[in-house]
Amino acid sequence: MKQSQFHHVYGPVPSMRLGRSLGVDLVPFKTCSYDCVYCQLGKTSNKTVERRDYVGIENVLEELERKLNFISAFPDYISLAGSGEPTLNKAIGLLIRRIKQLTEIPVAVLTNGSLLWMPETQEALMDADLVLPSLDAGSETAFCYVNRPHPGISFERMVQGIAEFGRMFSGSVWLEVFLIGGVTGIPSEVKKIAALVKQINPSLTQLNTVSRPPAEEFAYAVDAKRMDEFKKQLPGTVELIIEKSQRKPLTPQRYETANSDILGLLSRRPCTMRGVSAGLGMNPGEAAKRLESLNRQGDIRIVRSGDRIFYQKVGCQ
Repeated sequence: MKQSQFHHVYGPVPSMRLGRSLGVDLVPFKTCSYDCVYCQLGKTSNKTVERRDYVGIENVLEELERKLNFISAFPDYISLAGSGEPTLNKAIGLLIRRIKQLTEIPVAVLTNGSLLWMPETQEALMDADLVLPSLDAGSETAFCYVNRPHPGISFERMVQGIAEFGRMFSGSVWLEVFLIGGVTGIPSEVKKIAALVKQINPSLTQLNTVSRPPAEEFAYAVDAKRMDEFKKQLPGTVELIIEKSQRKPLTPQRYETANSDILGLLSRRPCTMRGVSAGLGMNPGEAAKRLESLNRQGDIRIVRSGDRIFYQKVGCQ
């Protein structure tokens, strides 16, 4: 069975942090409050802190309901993330409530955390099951270098906002600490980050580093041995995020995967062939053929990161 094209809902995505995640995009491409040097989607084209109705939630809900009707195996989470900062959409709170009326799949919000100091943003996320903010630096200087924030965001306000939200929120907060080799992946910076993690006191800290092609070539991964050493320095429960093999058996979709599904996924997240196969429920051989065809047509391009090959939609960077 074929399906019509999706504009706001994509995947499911194979996520190292969330398992199999069905993505929902709430802002136009690269509309964000940061311009992170490590971003897998390239440089921010619309750096803003203005919260408004970037995407109509009725269209999102229609697509989401349609997508759920086609999926054979439900995802672990419905993730509000995508190609920018989802909390910039001021209707995110209403959308979360409507999604929870539609399905029992838990709702996760992946956010850079920059707007969590705002009371309206805090209130909007209260009905989510899981919120995953990011902390990429331990000092104002490193924050400005790595995240390149909008002028309206200060490091101190951002950290205080994440901590305050965590104290108010009844769900789980998983804090991502993202380290960059030679910049934040050094002992002095990790020591500062550890103090802030203690202040924020998340349910879980997920320690991560560069694994996909970054916006800036100088943003490179911290090696596995150092990551393990840094993990031991962080307080509380800490999970080291590493590339994992697909543990669950492949469950084919009930519909024929369209090229638009593949392109929709690759426009938000560069993926390996196995990632496309696992996320969209495609046979690996079929996924390889389709990716080769899309590459020949010029719709996608091959990007190498270390010894791994990723596919990315043309025009995303």
